[in-house]
Amino acid sequence: MLLLRLIREGGPVMWIILICSVMTLFVFLRKTFQFHREEINVRELLRGLFNVLKRDGFVEAITLCDNTPGPAAKLLGAAIIAYQRGDEDISSAIDEAALEEIPKLESSLNFLATMGFVLPLIGFFGTVIGLIRAFEAVRISEYLSSSAIAGAVTMALITTAAGLAAAIPCCIGYNYLLSRVNSITLDMEKAALEITSFFERRRRENAPGGDK
Repeated sequence: MLLLRLIREGGPVMWIILICSVMTLFVFLRKTFQFHREEINVRELLRGLFNVLKRDGFVEAITLCDNTPGPAAKLLGAAIIAYQRGDEDISSAIDEAALEEIPKLESSLNFLATMGFVLPLIGFFGTVIGLIRAFEAVRISEYLSSSAIAGAVTMALITTAAGLAAAIPCCIGYNYLLSRVNSITLDMEKAALEITSFFERRRRENAPGGDK
């Protein structure tokens, strides 16, 4: 098998690259499934909440938010609870909820970014080891062993290629997940603005002398 042959010829550094690659793939798939599971239509959720809140269905609205996945629903639920409590500053409750949800979105992304930077360095480390072996073969051999030199050089080239090959999809995956985080964060901001504006209008309407 080609992969096993490359690992055997690449030496111990290839195992390090392989382990890092498997860990990176696991983190990427886990985050992808997380974002897919939490992906919702925020506009549709807001429309449903506004219809419920207009008839003072606070319990129903909170239940709807609790049963809806995604950080935007958590922010909306926090805003509804704050309004029901009579808090003057609903934005504070939204900010507190955002401080809890955003780190969950960004978790493990630093690992992918680190692997994208470190994997080529690990490959270059294998290259240095391979070159050291090549020069060592030349130094200790009275008669130059072409097979020993070729094996060491092959090890150097394989580890470099493997490090770069693992780092490229890692960087692509990191940027893809980062774009998903930015998209979800934008939805959170829009949802927060919509629910805040809704409650501000509702307070003005319910204030003495307010327009109803």
